[in-house]
Amino acid sequence: MPSLNALLAAHARLLVLDAASSRVQIGWLERGQRPRWFASEAEAGVAVFEGVKSLGRSPEEADALVFCEGPGSVLGVRTTAMAIRTWTTLRPRPVFTFQSLAVVAHALRRPELTLIADARRDTWHAMKLGGTLQRIPTAELGGALAMPEHFRNWTALPGGVERVPYSLEDCFARVADDDLFRATDAPDAFLHEEPSYVTWTPQIHRAPSS
Repeated sequence: MPSLNALLAAHARLLVLDAASSRVQIGWLERGQRPRWFASEAEAGVAVFEGVKSLGRSPEEADALVFCEGPGSVLGVRTTAMAIRTWTTLRPRPVFTFQSLAVVAHALRRPELTLIADARRDTWHAMKLGGTLQRIPTAELGGALAMPEHFRNWTALPGGVERVPYSLEDCFARVADDDLFRATDAPDAFLHEEPSYVTWTPQIHRAPSS
């Protein structure tokens, strides 16, 4: 897994897209230049394109695309993934993904802290510094907990949860040498496991025999 600095060394211009929270963040990172960022609380399908335009760039100019696969808003993540699939169809180039909680955990450098995000049905995405992303029921959460700002929750927050900033501009500056990025050829929202489907054999409905 490469670091942000490694990505910039290999690809001079990066377009970063993050719609995992209610605050959509778009970044233009160019080798040797100061990073430029845009943030909006508009709906992801609007904010993504407004962000790129406001930075004075076109997706075609990027040498590689970087996006947040979650956890967070599945709709927001899939909106950015759909845009990326369209752009890479028009002009093929590398795509890299990162996880929201991993970036925050590495930026904070607090090993005692468990970062959480709502996973619905009374469960939470959870990650500690140096650990892997897990899905944990509310009743099994313990210790120091924190949730990034602008992340929505449908399940009531456990007691004592700390809110921590979620600014990619700040986080990326702190984790530039950390190996947090993964190449992908199928941009989509993160899933703990692939969905499974039950098969059934169709039958013609008949009236019960007397």
